[in-house]
Amino acid sequence: MTLSLRDSAHLISDPENLKSSVLEVFDMMLGVPREAMRSRESESDLAGAESVTAVVGFGGILSGACVITCDESSARQIASRMTGMEFESLDDVVKDAVGELCNMVAGTWKSKVPDLASSCGLSVPAVISGRDYNLHMQSPEFSLVQMFTFDGTDFRVSIVCDELL
Repeated sequence: MTLSLRDSAHLISDPENLKSSVLEVFDMMLGVPREAMRSRESESDLAGAESVTAVVGFGGILSGACVITCDESSARQIASRMTGMEFESLDDVVKDAVGELCNMVAGTWKSKVPDLASSCGLSVPAVISGRDYNLHMQSPEFSLVQMFTFDGTDFRVSIVCDELL
């Protein structure tokens, strides 16, 4: 019998699974209590500002990616929470921290669906930073996008699914 995610599509595309994954990671790994985190409908304007985007790919029974995007200030705040250090610039440690955060969110999200947890691998995080760049992905089968805020920082988390087997 071939394993199919079609029967679990409602779990995969459930925005609450993404929200709870982000809240779990921020609570457990960054020490940000759930009540300090808010999800928002409106998007922050990241255009023109120095920004950081981390991408972790999914491969196997689901093809797609987890993407986290934030401005430089938010990236430094996230790295500060993760390391206990202060950052004055967008250095490699800050970029690595955002990449690792994306990896943790991706892993937590995929663990919410039993078939996905055992039949889908994660890529090493790729991190892009700069001004005025576009991340292009093919037209997805579905996507989830949520904005979050804590301590004056804003970031966007997306799950993009190219294909469910």
